[in-house]
Amino acid sequence: MHTPILGILMLDTNFHRPKGDIGNPETFPFSVEFKIVKKATIERVVKMEDSALIEPFVQSARQLQDKGVKVITTSCGFLSLFQQEIQSKLHVPFYSSSLMQIPLVYMLTGGKVGVLTARKSSLTKKHLEGVNAHHTPVVIEGMDHMPAFTEAIVNETDTLDMEKVSVEMRQAVTRLIDNHPDVRSIILECTNMPPYRSALREVTDLPIFDILTLSRYVVGSIL
Repeated sequence: MHTPILGILMLDTNFHRPKGDIGNPETFPFSVEFKIVKKATIERVVKMEDSALIEPFVQSARQLQDKGVKVITTSCGFLSLFQQEIQSKLHVPFYSSSLMQIPLVYMLTGGKVGVLTARKSSLTKKHLEGVNAHHTPVVIEGMDHMPAFTEAIVNETDTLDMEKVSVEMRQAVTRLIDNHPDVRSIILECTNMPPYRSALREVTDLPIFDILTLSRYVVGSIL
């Protein structure tokens, strides 16, 4: 049996994951293997910053590593908080978050980086420090007050409506750009946001980076 190239540590969630989401195998042009980290809920990872989850993530990552995967990532950008702790226990490349691209994107574009996150109120300097991005000029916009996105993906209390989320994503990016016209690029923190890239293209032609652009870059390094 062919060994998957990319191992993905999944949060313990139940919402629908369309193509383009990191949790859908059809998203990738290469083989992947998913591993759910039990009890790693959005509540514990995003809202509580629960460091007790580091060891379960390490153990799950080691299981993927032992199966022969060449690279490991996660399904939540907020795990940047634990990038260094998890990576230090593995011997294959590990990238926790699309936020790792911030310093590179800043150098590529020569200007301020706009970050669109699932929950601005939870994204702190500590998350940027975890991936050495805290010295880079960034501005952050969140989906905190976008009901379709928040209820389906953050709170898991409603069914995902992609049309409504597309509208909300466009609104958030438009607000980000209007409030910060010096932004030269956009990074999508949330691994559930890539399915809406085409919607974002309706309101901006800025370079957009996400967990999939990072995945193609890292996986490409071992092919």
